[in-house]
Amino acid sequence: MRRLFLALCAATVGLLLGISPAVAAAPTEFGTDWHDPITAGPPVATPGTTSCKVTVAETEFRDYTPYKSTYLPPKGCGDRWNKVVLRLEGAVAGRQYDRLGYLHIGGVEVLRTSTPEPSPEGITWNVEKDVTRYAPTLRSAQPVEMLIGNTVNETYTGVIKVKATLTFYKAEGRVKPAQTPDQVLTLEGAHHDGAVYEGRLTTPRNSERIVAEVYATGSGGGCEEFWYLTVPDAAPYPCKAKDGPYREVRVSVDGRLAGIAAPFPTVWTGGWSNPFLWYVIPGPRAFDVRPVEYDLTPFAGQLNDGKPHKITISVAGVPQGQSGWSTPTNILVWQDGKSERVTGAVTTHRQGEPANTVAYEPGTERRLKSEGGNSLTVGGYIDTSHGRVATTVTRKLAGTSTHRWTGDGESLDALKARWTDDETVTVDGRGPAVTTRSHRVYTMDGETSVGSGDRLRTVMTMGDAVDSVTLRAGQRVGWSRLDDTYRGDAAYNQNVPRDQRHATGVSSERYRLYGPGVCYDRTLATAQGELTQDSRRC
Repeated sequence: MRRLFLALCAATVGLLLGISPAVAAAPTEFGTDWHDPITAGPPVATPGTTSCKVTVAETEFRDYTPYKSTYLPPKGCGDRWNKVVLRLEGAVAGRQYDRLGYLHIGGVEVLRTSTPEPSPEGITWNVEKDVTRYAPTLRSAQPVEMLIGNTVNETYTGVIKVKATLTFYKAEGRVKPAQTPDQVLTLEGAHHDGAVYEGRLTTPRNSERIVAEVYATGSGGGCEEFWYLTVPDAAPYPCKAKDGPYREVRVSVDGRLAGIAAPFPTVWTGGWSNPFLWYVIPGPRAFDVRPVEYDLTPFAGQLNDGKPHKITISVAGVPQGQSGWSTPTNILVWQDGKSERVTGAVTTHRQGEPANTVAYEPGTERRLKSEGGNSLTVGGYIDTSHGRVATTVTRKLAGTSTHRWTGDGESLDALKARWTDDETVTVDGRGPAVTTRSHRVYTMDGETSVGSGDRLRTVMTMGDAVDSVTLRAGQRVGWSRLDDTYRGDAAYNQNVPRDQRHATGVSSERYRLYGPGVCYDRTLATAQGELTQDSRRC
């Protein structure tokens, strides 16, 4: 109540002075409570049609026991929806680490997430996600499994309370049903062996488009959570990987490489030894892990024979047999409704020579420079009820990084890195060829240092950007641009009781999304746990 009173007073003074209430004065250091976690991304756009809400899960996580229930489709909204929105609401208080979690409906992974670390007085947060693409699974009753693995004891007291709901927006009037896959499949008999995930896939015999989505995360608290900092055996650093920090997530069909992608360098909310960076604004994708997508349509002719095929997800660069990666996989399938069988073949398969070089420079300040990359082009055709359709997918990856650290207990640990993932998909069938090009750029520029009085400081900038354009017969018919940038600078005294940490920290996020008829630009800023800016430019 005192905090609310102070906030109202600050807002009143701000209005009298002509200042936005969002930029009230911040405290000089973190206290025992702070603003609830918030992100700058846009809410899911929804139509103003009839809606129905279904609760999927409502529970508390104290250990590693999954929550299980049964999902039932909504009544009163039909079964052809314009939009389906998942909303996760969470609450936690006391002391607790960041925890990783998932939500499965009918075996399909619909959300991979992590939790914020709480204040002693408690926080609430929410995550919103467009899950319309999973509509085929949601049309019938399905088993539900959810887990946010947690440990609660005398030290770590935070019980994680969550509620997950689905809101269905009916297609009615001029609002049409969303165009979704016809089926969402999972891999049969899927299992992990180190960083390799393998299972079997049997597609409908009339599949005309096949897309794999992989929720790839380095996780589990080991070194692969910080894969971008790993070094070869010759370099003196705790996290080792024989080939250095370069990673790529690969998909193979029956032992043949079918897709490559750069993983996003997700930082969870306790990352880089400094939770004060992330208490209010998390790093990009931390609350909503976006899957890596692979267009496997060139393999449709091969997969459509009615037999199970081996699908393998692997992470290149991870030491043999080592775990630390999670790669659950969904398969989205579109079918040719006017054909019982779609045939075809792979016609092109060109794999570049993977590049991966590391150079270690010893000294008082040690340095590791890394460069890696790969390329793959796969093409194939299918014969459908509307003619022959050829699909060609080209992907090119590159990653560069410079890692600096000192040998005196690592009083300095810094990384500057950039990863690119360029993809071109061309579909040539009846009518002009359609080409979609996506240019993804992920960046990280961070430094942790320990100064006098054992005071730890972390400065971090992260970027998540993608530019996409769609061409028909060489003419631009669609485009989009996303740029999500996080910046933070926080410090605290180590190895002392909480009330002696004297923690300070500022952070900001600017999220920009543009496209035809779309202009979204929001900036958030914080200081010592208080929200000091929330502004929009569009």
